Amino acid sequence: MKPAIDSYCYHRYFGESYAGLQSDPGARMTVWDFLERAGRHGVEGVSIESCFLPPIDDELLAGLRDQLDAHGFERVWAWGHPDGLRSGTDRRAARDLVRHIGYAKEIGASVMRIVGGSRRTRPKSWKTHKRRLARALADPLAAAQDQGVVLAIENHIDMLSDELVDLVTSIHSPWLGVCLDTGNNLRLFEDPVAVAQALAPFARATHVKDIGVLRGNPREFAFWPSVPLGRGLVDLAAVLDALRKAAYAGLLAVEVDFLHPDYAADEDAAVAESLKHLRSLLSRA
Repeated sequence: MKPAIDSYCYHRYFGESYAGLQSDPGARMTVWDFLERAGRHGVEGVSIESCFLPPIDDELLAGLRDQLDAHGFERVWAWGHPDGLRSGTDRRAARDLVRHIGYAKEIGASVMRIVGGSRRTRPKSWKTHKRRLARALADPLAAAQDQGVVLAIENHIDMLSDELVDLVTSIHSPWLGVCLDTGNNLRLFEDPVAVAQALAPFARATHVKDIGVLRGNPREFAFWPSVPLGRGLVDLAAVLDALRKAAYAGLLAVEVDFLHPDYAADEDAAVAESLKHLRSLLSRA
């Protein structure tokens, strides 16, 4: 398993701040800045959030591949923030997903993280949800097979762990796996270790995240801020053990989203602390 960074850690610097929860930092970052920063952190790979890229063309993709190769980074192409396939109801998004599989291939990514939906788009019935997602994934999975890119669908606060297992095992394609987010399902009141144990056999990518708490309503996203790894509620040693037992050998991509106010002034310090903790855990194996 390889320490890595997801570019979403710096989402405020790419122009996305959570309304009412985060301030604009007053500075901007490009994907090239991110790659340089990842290099300084000494990681082995990166996950690139395509939503933060400039208009995608052949020149951009070639430049990305060259820079990723120059840094020696293993890479994951990330598609779908924030609502992805809108739980299987957005045909335009499904067509966009197919285009992005080609982009992933162009930059040399063999894995592409995708989003099925969000808490906003989840229907009440899992039966309906599953049927819609399976239908929406049919054409993308055909394209994934054609391009040789595995799609890793994230537990994105839209599915419980048993639902995601049900989806992946029912479709039963070698081109569909899971992007295991180590913290998201805590926001759905599931035990992160139990989630990891359920999803690790299907993991093809990860978001390694720790979660703390704030005052308020635990049914609201803002109650569950992310924190530097090792400072929250997620037993990351047990999560990594589940991944080892499943023979996962891919990227461990550190991610922070709504960073706890105690750390919010400096995402880079939170990333550095997280990587230090992650490397410490890996060294104990």
